[in-house]
Amino acid sequence: MNVESEISKSAGAPASYADALIGSSTARLSAFSDSLRPLKRALRLVLKFGDPATQKTARRLSRQLASLEPSVTMIGQIKSGKTSLVNAMVGRPGLLPADVNPWTSVVTSLHLTPREMDPPRSAKFRFFEQDEWDRLLKGGGRIGELADRAGAEEELAKIKAQVEEMREKSKQRLGRKFEMLLGQEHSYGHFDKELIERYVCLGDDFEDGDMASNAQGRFADITKSADLFFQQQSMPMRLCIRDTPGVNDTFMMREQITIQSIRDSRICVVVLSAHQALSSTDMALIRLIANVKSRDVIIFVNRVDELPDPVAQIPQIRQSILDTLEKHKGPKEAEIIFGSALWAEYALTGDYASMPEASRAAFEIGEGEEGSVSEEDEGLRTALWQASGLSTLFDTIGARVAAGVGREMAAQVAVETGNAIGAIRAADNLSAKSQIGEVKVEIDPIRLGEQLASLRQDQVYLVSRELEDVQSQFDNRVDRALEGFLARATDALVSHLERYGDETHWEYDPTGLRVLLNSSYKMFGQKCQAVFARNTQIVAEQIAKIYQEQLHLLPEVVGIKTPPPPHVPPPVAIGKTIALDLKGSWWKSWWKRRRGYRAFAESFNEMIRLETFELIEKLKEEQADTLRNATRLQFKGFVDEQCNALENIMHSNEPGAQKIDEILGLETLQLRDKELCAALESLEVYGA
Repeated sequence: MNVESEISKSAGAPASYADALIGSSTARLSAFSDSLRPLKRALRLVLKFGDPATQKTARRLSRQLASLEPSVTMIGQIKSGKTSLVNAMVGRPGLLPADVNPWTSVVTSLHLTPREMDPPRSAKFRFFEQDEWDRLLKGGGRIGELADRAGAEEELAKIKAQVEEMREKSKQRLGRKFEMLLGQEHSYGHFDKELIERYVCLGDDFEDGDMASNAQGRFADITKSADLFFQQQSMPMRLCIRDTPGVNDTFMMREQITIQSIRDSRICVVVLSAHQALSSTDMALIRLIANVKSRDVIIFVNRVDELPDPVAQIPQIRQSILDTLEKHKGPKEAEIIFGSALWAEYALTGDYASMPEASRAAFEIGEGEEGSVSEEDEGLRTALWQASGLSTLFDTIGARVAAGVGREMAAQVAVETGNAIGAIRAADNLSAKSQIGEVKVEIDPIRLGEQLASLRQDQVYLVSRELEDVQSQFDNRVDRALEGFLARATDALVSHLERYGDETHWEYDPTGLRVLLNSSYKMFGQKCQAVFARNTQIVAEQIAKIYQEQLHLLPEVVGIKTPPPPHVPPPVAIGKTIALDLKGSWWKSWWKRRRGYRAFAESFNEMIRLETFELIEKLKEEQADTLRNATRLQFKGFVDEQCNALENIMHSNEPGAQKIDEILGLETLQLRDKELCAALESLEVYGA
């Protein structure tokens, strides 16, 4: 799709050239959005022909489709140009401040929609909870906790001094309202650059009494997240782009928020600088993405416009990244894209004349037209956009949506839609049989009640027990992995000290523990999905049997299909920084304060146990427990939908054939069935 066709298709409200550039890059997202049309038509048929309960299901599924908003989480190195890249992706250069201090940066989610909004744009800012803030002030956040456990007085003193300075500046900015704001949120029916900077950008120090509500950075220290909602008419579907503080947070106060952002997104874009590429110093970054599936990771190497010879250097940088990922067990098949947010910005604004000379030269070298590019060239902005890598990035994101979260959502909705159509056809088939006197339906209400009660209560209970057993096995396996790791780490340290003394460098890589935890969680997820798949099939067969026994309808008439199992979110909490990840001299000061290497083995073991405790608990509770509950609820929802559909069919035929004949004639039923069969056939493309 070219830019000119993107502009011409926008009829009465022509898109700007900047919007058209974005629109020209979203062909895959547009194709996926178009692929949902048969599914939406089928839902409209359910609304048209279904009974009230079935119509309620159709409305819920329609809302589910309409609310589909794939999220893309951006993480990266400091000074990689990540925020500038985000601004270019949404077509608004300069929207988010790109020069904020890492400790004051905020997780900012940009929610794009092609539809008109009322109001046209809105914003919501959330503040840290009181306990989160207290944890920072009392212990210096995660870094303070690590230093305190290790007995690193010098590092701890520096951290506490920084915290105290931040607290005093926050109080100066916010005055007596400081404590009251924690745990609150501010909402606006508009936003602009000035409003955003008030919450996410650290400003100058305030003089006494200077508490103007529009002061830059006034709320930056206590802001936890920002959500901005606005229309992007060149976007064919809803999309959320989430800018995170990444891995450079001084106190690790926002590390967990970044981890949560990655877990909640199905696509993760790692933004690197072409000057830094990816090295062993980026272990925190690699840890965050190591447990995300390769197909869900995209690496964007930014700032190639600053390379003296991008054509020659890009292949070298690519190989360096691949080598580092392989060495440190990062994603093996992640897509790597090279580009420049700066080039994208000039493509969007059209201000080629003000581009830095080095960036212009790099672009011309890449185009193979050194010295020949003219500002008047009609295709200059398009060429800049293509060279920026944004077109490739959007194309890759579209492919990931279509093959991942989008496909899964469509498959789930298609199965439920197909089952709703099957229920309508079953009712119609029963009505037709009654009209022609083929069969007289005599329902055994006691037997039916027993069967449905068994499905609603016994089957759900059995699945709950199965899932609890699966999680218990997972918990035990994780605990065993931790105990084994602690024993090996302790023995390794004592052995090192006894052999080399305490003047030599020592470190112990916790990668082995993370590998064991990842494999345990992967097995747990597979078992949850297996429990779901096996038991939904049992329910489908039992429901089909009831239709045949009570209504004399063959299983193929009803056509119950089982939904896909729930998605297993990646265990990104495993990437949380622990003491063994940190390098430095404080280990030496820790063991020098203890007499005898064997004497402090127990305290070392306890320190690492405390460090890993929170990681293990989050893996058990936030990851495993959440997945178990989601699996149980999705299974219960399937059972309830099928039981309700069966009950509605029974009740709809209580008036008898004469009454049904007054409502629908046999010919009408046949026409309806033809439409419904065609709709069912159209759902096969989604795997339903």
